[in-house]
Amino acid sequence: MTRDQKIVGVRAASGVTAMVAAIAGIYQLWPANPSLADVSSRLAYALQANAFAVLPLLIGIMTVGNNRFLSEAIDPTLHKEDLGTQINGRVVENTLQQYLLFLIGTLALSVNLTAEQMRAIPAAALVFVVARIAFWIGYRILEDTLLNNCMRSPQCRKHDDCGP
Repeated sequence: MTRDQKIVGVRAASGVTAMVAAIAGIYQLWPANPSLADVSSRLAYALQANAFAVLPLLIGIMTVGNNRFLSEAIDPTLHKEDLGTQINGRVVENTLQQYLLFLIGTLALSVNLTAEQMRAIPAAALVFVVARIAFWIGYRILEDTLLNNCMRSPQCRKHDDCGP
């Protein structure tokens, strides 16, 4: 295993641990809703939580759209995206994948949970949103680090791969 793989593994394990702890904490604080006795009300409740969980995806799509509209990358077939737009696009793609899994998982769970246990759904949605924002920030920090390292490299400056 390479050094980078170890770093990613430790960060991933730390992230999962933090998410589980956050969900458990929010679950304890979130009030139970006794009106969630039947499956249809639990599904509706889960869909409401998922409407909140989709916000990072919506914000990401809007960000990429605005980046494209305000630059030469307005036509995506020309591949004129700057590094920031490319990163935001990758975050949107990953968030869409994660959201689809989250949506399916929470809907499936809501059918099997009791009204008392349904507190896990909004807790998970809240943690999902915070985790996606943290992922996006981390990706942008990585972009800045790579860009700064590239700008210090004579080879990169010579090939103009560093962006503006």
